[in-house]
Amino acid sequence: MSVQPGWYVDPADPETRRYWDGEGWIGAPIPVDATPPDGPPPPEPAPAAAPAPAAAPHPGQPALAPGARPGGPPSGLYPGPPAGGPGQPRPAQHVQPGPPGPWAGRPGPPPGWPYPGWPGRPPAPRPHGLPLASYGARLVARLIDFGMVFLLNAAVNGWFVWRFIGEWAAPWQEFLRRVDAGDTTNEPLPPPGEQFTGLLVAILLIATALWFAYEVPSMAARGQTFGKRLMGVRAVPVETDQPLGFGRATRRWSTLGMPTLLWYCFGFGLLLQFVDAVSPLFDQPLRQALHDKRAQTVVVQLPRTRPDTRTAPRDRANPPGDTP
Repeated sequence: MSVQPGWYVDPADPETRRYWDGEGWIGAPIPVDATPPDGPPPPEPAPAAAPAPAAAPHPGQPALAPGARPGGPPSGLYPGPPAGGPGQPRPAQHVQPGPPGPWAGRPGPPPGWPYPGWPGRPPAPRPHGLPLASYGARLVARLIDFGMVFLLNAAVNGWFVWRFIGEWAAPWQEFLRRVDAGDTTNEPLPPPGEQFTGLLVAILLIATALWFAYEVPSMAARGQTFGKRLMGVRAVPVETDQPLGFGRATRRWSTLGMPTLLWYCFGFGLLLQFVDAVSPLFDQPLRQALHDKRAQTVVVQLPRTRPDTRTAPRDRANPPGDTP
């Protein structure tokens, strides 16, 4: 991979920009928001001349390290004060030789090249200092929420479901009669009632609206539904630890909730919801579902706020029950 010379963001320090001459970084860095010059940076001043070597020691006497006093401890065992006065840069420390890296002698890879990966498995991410919620905790929380939404539908949508079953009763009863009688006629089954289609649309609209009213307001304010509070998990934005807000909570819910309206299309919406539900199993490293990716959220495990009395230190001066 050949990179043309020019000013690029320094991979070692994204807050700065340096000049790449085609083979390595040259010149001093500049702030990333500063306007770089048209060409390469001016040459750096030549380093100061090295100090004169110390006088040769007397035969039989060990050589002294630079800055060491005769009769004093070796400088390699007891570090002394830094060279130079206050505010002066510290001298470069000696680095033990080791195996050369892929960019030996250069302060970082060329622009666009990744840094070498972790030698082993990289550590699990901790968004905002919190561990990611496990898939099991998220699944149990979602099942609890589905149960709550089902109870709401039983209370609000029950009458429409009962009417829908009645409209479907005629063709279903005829089908069962033919199975019991062994009738192999090719005559079509009687059609369902005239209100069959209208009732199905009404049921799906009401179910979707109830799900929206149950989940979106609580997620916008706290990042938790009833099921998430029971399991101790919470959805937070990727970029900052703050409430989701109504807009982000709506985007997050719509990816999973709106396909409910497509159950009418031979259960196609149910298939989309199943794919969304299992998508965290295949996402790394943040374990985001499809609705998390659309809203740019992650689900984290909250710490336990209740202290463990078996391990918490006791205040011997003020034992429980005593008033100061």
